[in-house]
Amino acid sequence: MIASPLRVATAPDASAIAAVINAAFEVERFFVEGSRTNVDEILEYMRKGMFLVAEGGGGITGCVYVEPQGERGYFGLLAVEPREKGRGLGRLMVAAAEDDLRRAGCQVVDIRVVDLRTELVPFYRRLGYEETGTEPFPTQTRRPCHFIRMSKTLAAPPA
Repeated sequence: MIASPLRVATAPDASAIAAVINAAFEVERFFVEGSRTNVDEILEYMRKGMFLVAEGGGGITGCVYVEPQGERGYFGLLAVEPREKGRGLGRLMVAAAEDDLRRAGCQVVDIRVVDLRTELVPFYRRLGYEETGTEPFPTQTRRPCHFIRMSKTLAAPPA
């Protein structure tokens, strides 16, 4: 289904996925306290959608959560092990998430990025995403923040 080096995660991967997400989201410690996620949350996400994972060096090095929602789809929790950043793995996982959503019949993909992570909006703009609005950040934070919603129209799958 997913081209190598990505695969669909299974329940036994939940701990490794949580570890990758928590390591990648350490950069948010300046405004969020505690870990970003845990095994129970990952398993709950797996009941609604799926995680695509990348592997290398004997373990999971990156992940992205993908959830088709009718004509629209969502991806989030894009995470790359800090030692693997800058090698194109994030872009590869975004492309795989978009491909999966396209195959599921989604015409648009939606994402959310926190406004305090100023590097994220330009990253996603380069990938064809546009800002479509804002929404509240769901938890208490050390600094005021909100989500920026971004969307991208998906091209039709190749025939």
